[in-house]
Amino acid sequence: MLDYLFSKGMIGSCEIKNRLVVTAMVTNYCDNKGYATERYIRYHEEKAKGGWGLIITEDYAIDAHCMGYECIAGLYNDDQIASHAKLTERIHKYGTKIFAQIYHAGKQQSAKVNGGVQPMAPSAIPCPWCRDLPREMTKADIQTVIHNFGECARRVKEAGFDGIELHAGHGYLLAQFLSPYINKRIDEYGGCLDNRARIVKEVLDAMRAQVGDDFPIMIRFSADEDMPGARDISESRVLAKMFEEWGFDALHVSSGVYGDYNKQIVSPMYVKHAWTVDYAEEIKKIVKIPVITVNRINDPRMADGLIAMGKTDFVGMGRGSLADPELPNKAKAGKLDDIRYCIGCLQGCTGALYEGGPVTCLVNPSVGLEYKCDYSKVDHPKKIAVIGAGPAGLETAIHAARRGHMVTLYEKKDKIGGQFVSAAYPPCKGEFTTFLSWANKQLDKYGVRVLLNTSATVEMIQNGEYDDVVICTGGLPLVPPIKGIDLPHVKYAEDVLTGKVEIGDSCIVAGGGEVGCETAAHLGMIQKQATIVEMKPALMEELDGVSKENLMTVMNRFHVKSFVNTKVLEIKEHSVLVETSNQQIELPCDSVVLAMGYKPNTTLADELESAGIKIHKIAGAVKTSNALIANREGFELGMTL
Repeated sequence: MLDYLFSKGMIGSCEIKNRLVVTAMVTNYCDNKGYATERYIRYHEEKAKGGWGLIITEDYAIDAHCMGYECIAGLYNDDQIASHAKLTERIHKYGTKIFAQIYHAGKQQSAKVNGGVQPMAPSAIPCPWCRDLPREMTKADIQTVIHNFGECARRVKEAGFDGIELHAGHGYLLAQFLSPYINKRIDEYGGCLDNRARIVKEVLDAMRAQVGDDFPIMIRFSADEDMPGARDISESRVLAKMFEEWGFDALHVSSGVYGDYNKQIVSPMYVKHAWTVDYAEEIKKIVKIPVITVNRINDPRMADGLIAMGKTDFVGMGRGSLADPELPNKAKAGKLDDIRYCIGCLQGCTGALYEGGPVTCLVNPSVGLEYKCDYSKVDHPKKIAVIGAGPAGLETAIHAARRGHMVTLYEKKDKIGGQFVSAAYPPCKGEFTTFLSWANKQLDKYGVRVLLNTSATVEMIQNGEYDDVVICTGGLPLVPPIKGIDLPHVKYAEDVLTGKVEIGDSCIVAGGGEVGCETAAHLGMIQKQATIVEMKPALMEELDGVSKENLMTVMNRFHVKSFVNTKVLEIKEHSVLVETSNQQIELPCDSVVLAMGYKPNTTLADELESAGIKIHKIAGAVKTSNALIANREGFELGMTL
């Protein structure tokens, strides 16, 4: 089983124990001077312990003013070498190899995070996300960058890394030179492909001069940038041959650039699995050096099959390693149902970065906390009651029990998951069930006593004589005082999604946030006529741009209509009276679906506190938010009880 995946492979002179690669992902775990912190080292060490063959670190900055994020790694001065040497030493203890990805962000950065310096780029075209207007690089700038890449490569080797990945993809500086949709130069660094690629060749020569011909150097590039006028696979085939001829040891075939309007560097759940593997296959046909593929590959058997079919030599699973750093060891042992699979939600891996924070993960809230996690058994086990089996309750129960406590989990419904169950019903979100399936297995594994169809009461908790009581009762739907809101054809979004109620053919969805829009998309997919009514000026204001764009595409496919800046005034038997643009209109419908937010469910908490019982309240029992926050709060509490 998985014989291809667990066979050895070579990149240049470097032998790698299996074909599983942790691809580079920005973490923001270093300090703001580029030094490796214990948090950064332990994060990578957890993956090495988990059995990954090759770890490619996040993009190391080649100078102090080229970063896209504030707390990424750097090797732009010799003082930084020692801290990163600690990283490579720790990784090598587990037989895992580690390459440093090095880069310059170009226009995809901001003066706010790079010391107040204006970004620079081949041409003065701003990044759609970072927004700063870059200055056009002079030839002197280009020569400085080339020199800095060479010096950074020297430091990479001195720090004990096994190789280098040169980042020439995802719209960063070298990719900007390669792409005619950004590079508008008319000198020897612009125009024809040979001119646009010139800087990459000169960077490689500068690195080779520092590290020698036998030190592995590979290149990551976007085979298809998926933007108007950008590079596509036709030109990337030519580039691949050039890269091989110049002396790169492997090709990491990726996709995308910064921005909301393409399939993306980090593909969301709306994009099919392994969607760029055909690009890797095409390139593999014309080169002799190894090829790495990536993008929405989260199952070891999927990866094994891609290698068996000759489509790739190595498989990158960046977010798969976030979701479960032990994925290789579990796969090799045949414990596939014990793997926490990436669900493609983007909430922790990219959502946190958009806000300038460190990376985390919805399904694995320990990400970034590895350096302070202690899973050893407690000396004095306690009896703990956890009330509510939504994400927060599950994480609390699992990790408290893992550390040796005797945990009873109360859930009033007939299954675990809380509102996360309904989250799996909208289009493209079916993989959300894998987290709950994993959680079920962990509850059994660690001996949690699960009481379903059980509404906890003060008397139950008193009789249980628990040492700690945790309230994770989640939220209740908001029901505003709208005339007619109690009519029988008015339903809640969660009940509609899970099929607990019948719904008519023509539906008004009241609320245009994420839940309302996903519910409308679900209704459209089952060929109902869905119309969203939202008071705010835009739909899905809480969503990141990539997820919003993809969900909007699904809604458009299924002909979901919407009204923004529109207030529901009254719900009638066969219509909804709304006010929009200072006029009132009636929208005909058979059913009305409420998706107007949630409020904390504090009933039981209040009763327990009134009875003098000390409790812990977390997640939706305090403030309704999302599963990312709920999981993290549950994990942290479960580890400290």
